[in-house]
Amino acid sequence: MRIGLLTEGGYPYVGGEGGVWCDRLVRGLDIHEFDVYAFSTGQAQEDAGWVELPPQVARVRTAPLWTAEEDGVVHGRRARRRFTEHYGELAAALCTAAEPGTAAEPRTAEADRFANALHGLAELARDEGGLVAALRSERAVRALERACRAPGARRTARDARVPDLLAVADHLERALRPLSLDWYEEDGLGAVDLCHAASGGVAALPGLLAHHFFGVPLLVTEYGVRLRTHYLTRPDASPAVRSLLAAFHGLLTAETYRAASFLVPGNAHARRWQERCGADRAKLRTIHPGMDATPFAHVGEDAGGDRDKPEQRDPRTLVWIGRVEPAKDLVSLLHAFAEVRAAEPGTRLRIVGRPSGPEGEAYLGHCRALAAQLFPDEADGPHAVGQNPVSFEQLGGPGAESTADVHAGGTVTVLSSVVEGFPAGLIEAMFCGRATVSTDVGAVVEVIGGTGLVVPPRNPRALAEASVSLLRDPERRARLGAAARARALELFSVEQNVAAFHSLYLETVARTPVRRPVLGGAGDPLPFAAPAEAHVPGHWTEPTPRAVPTWAAETPEPLMEPVAEPVTETVR
Repeated sequence: MRIGLLTEGGYPYVGGEGGVWCDRLVRGLDIHEFDVYAFSTGQAQEDAGWVELPPQVARVRTAPLWTAEEDGVVHGRRARRRFTEHYGELAAALCTAAEPGTAAEPRTAEADRFANALHGLAELARDEGGLVAALRSERAVRALERACRAPGARRTARDARVPDLLAVADHLERALRPLSLDWYEEDGLGAVDLCHAASGGVAALPGLLAHHFFGVPLLVTEYGVRLRTHYLTRPDASPAVRSLLAAFHGLLTAETYRAASFLVPGNAHARRWQERCGADRAKLRTIHPGMDATPFAHVGEDAGGDRDKPEQRDPRTLVWIGRVEPAKDLVSLLHAFAEVRAAEPGTRLRIVGRPSGPEGEAYLGHCRALAAQLFPDEADGPHAVGQNPVSFEQLGGPGAESTADVHAGGTVTVLSSVVEGFPAGLIEAMFCGRATVSTDVGAVVEVIGGTGLVVPPRNPRALAEASVSLLRDPERRARLGAAARARALELFSVEQNVAAFHSLYLETVARTPVRRPVLGGAGDPLPFAAPAEAHVPGHWTEPTPRAVPTWAAETPEPLMEPVAEPVTETVR
């Protein structure tokens, strides 16, 4: 099978978002051939280069989303008229679409209007060689302004001023850059058997166009729903800009969900978001992200060893590991640890992780100051050097060379987040056979599944009580840790992820008619290689109704004549 893998800011770039699971998927499915179509998100990402690609990656084509050079295409009068018509229709759909959150999905009229306009722009770009100049032109801004001032436009759209229109037109130009690419040819995306978008949004747009031009089936994986991200960003923009851009991404998501053969959320949290954004429940197939359990094998096997063997780790150490940022709520963790220390003196807390950007740096400094205030340095004697029971560390330091080493040095892993998507760090702790205490956010409950303790977020007392209960009960810790490791190996390993996608690839292609001629060894088409019924639209596979004799279809006469029954005639 030939797979077109579509990514945005991820594989094959070094350190790209979602690049790890894409690399594991490609390497695990070495029986298939992959063509990678990747968007880069910045010059730094392109300068970093690519990861080492396996031999099954036959071709890589890239395009920048962060910049677009003038293509030199000059449209004639007819092309300009076509562009104004299609762009105006797209803008009108944005101005009349329902406000986000007022309905489960956009109204059918606006969704169809948006889809027709998008496909019209794609066909124009294919015929003329690109739309870079047209999307940046004054015609685009004027078409957007006419749509905002037209009758039936929402109030937020009517309130748009010139700076708002320029901001929205600039965003649409960046989002529609994939229309001008030369990927949509018979030897490009038209030659693949299946398009697999590693995320929604702009990354899925080439797959949407390949489906429109060539009928190539589309598979969309969303471990984090892009539409949700667009709803939560741009808090400083004006209401008109937020409303129009939310409408654009909402309609693009609805069209992607409609055209896709299957949608693959990574957890129930993402699945609920997809359903709320209009996804057909029959198309949803949940496949959890696959993680490599090998680096954690020695720690997990030691944790599940002989019950009579003493623990190799410190039984009084709590471990937290992740990115340091306000969403992780380390302040509540430190307050909870103060109650843990009151109940269990001598307990230590290891906070391992790097700050996430300038905001994370400031938050880390605040947490350090709070720890110094809550826990004065302790010393064994008047001449000894004190040590704070809370340590702030980074991976690569002594005792924290790897994530497995961090979990090996503790007995209970704690997660205190107030916002969390798919908790990969929690799965690593489960691979290590560690008992866990987590807040009920994101996909935590789905991941834990009864193998750990879950408490409400922003509740230090509940977090402390759960941690103390595990610190005081080593048998319960061992039992929960063993169950957590078994669950992680069953549901969250690379092997299950690759096997699930392999089955879904086969199911998707099996449902798709053969649209290309099958060639023989000499390069000539093989006659009758594709069954004729593969090109017949409709439910041709349903059984034909059995012929029923006329006399058997008649209704027998009743024994007694009903009262006031109307007389009917049977026409033969």
